[in-house]
Amino acid sequence: MKILMLILALLAPAATAQETAQNVSAPVFGPETNLPMPRFVSLKAQESNVRRGPSLSHRIDWVFQRKNMPLQVIAEYGHWRRVIDREGQGGWVHYTMLSGVRTVIIDQDMTALRAKPDPTSHERAVLEAGVIARLGSCAAGWCELNAAGYRGWAPQSVLWGTAEGEVRD
Repeated sequence: MKILMLILALLAPAATAQETAQNVSAPVFGPETNLPMPRFVSLKAQESNVRRGPSLSHRIDWVFQRKNMPLQVIAEYGHWRRVIDREGQGGWVHYTMLSGVRTVIIDQDMTALRAKPDPTSHERAVLEAGVIARLGSCAAGWCELNAAGYRGWAPQSVLWGTAEGEVRD
């Protein structure tokens, strides 16, 4: 009997570690949309109220005032999405104020927009910090952007609105 209890005691931590590993690597999906969480979206409207909770009865904490601004959805409740901006500030926004169109904010001032995903490639434009660009494909640490009519590639590390190592076709 003591041997059986010893074997069970030795096996229990291994099972717990295995279950933990499975939980860590398993993707998380939103309960309302069944879309991956967290995920990036953009602000559809020029202005959008950001509320303390997921209903019209909750207080408005502030108003997002920048159309196409990228936001990260971190929670869902009914028709409401909890979002954060690049500074980590956020709250609850009605889903009609959001778009699935992907945009990014340039985080590094004077970022070169290059003709090819190569640091030695020809510069097509130089983007200031805070510029919002439409996101195209991403691979090998580079993302294709469209900003103010200029199209080119920028290092993924200087963008907010993509997950680290994210690949897009």
